[in-house]
Amino acid sequence: APSSIKAAIITVSDSRTSGDDLSGSLIKNLLEKNHCQIIAYSLIPDDLKAIGEKISQLIEDKDINLIITNGGTGLSPKDVTMEAIRPFFEKELISFNALFSKLSYEVIGPAAILSRATAGVVSSEVNKKVIFCLPGSPDACQLAMEKLILPEMGHIIKHINEKI
Repeated sequence: APSSIKAAIITVSDSRTSGDDLSGSLIKNLLEKNHCQIIAYSLIPDDLKAIGEKISQLIEDKDINLIITNGGTGLSPKDVTMEAIRPFFEKELISFNALFSKLSYEVIGPAAILSRATAGVVSSEVNKKVIFCLPGSPDACQLAMEKLILPEMGHIIKHINEKI
């Protein structure tokens, strides 16, 4: 695993501010407790173009190897995070959604099917990065972070940057 993980956090919301972004703060705190350096934090609107531009910018940042978004993974017409980010994926980590859905189902029941949370690998000229797209709920973010992302992020980053 890499000796240090450098992360970017994006909260996608039309209603949150930096003062009440519970999910973004939770993700930041959990990453810092796990010895990650936060390189960037952004709060952007539920806008396809704005999300795509921010992701493109973070992909090209040579220092970042982990990007976590929260918000915009549901079914409302404003939920466009997946549509903005999936085109950047070289490989989608389809098991992330399956495992997250199973864990969510154990907590909230059948409402778990409303989330389109996903993860994937993206590349810049310098390195590969993993992106996790989480729901905006703090409880969902905590579940994904503690049960899936934190235990495996170093392992994933190591594998995606292995030389052939």
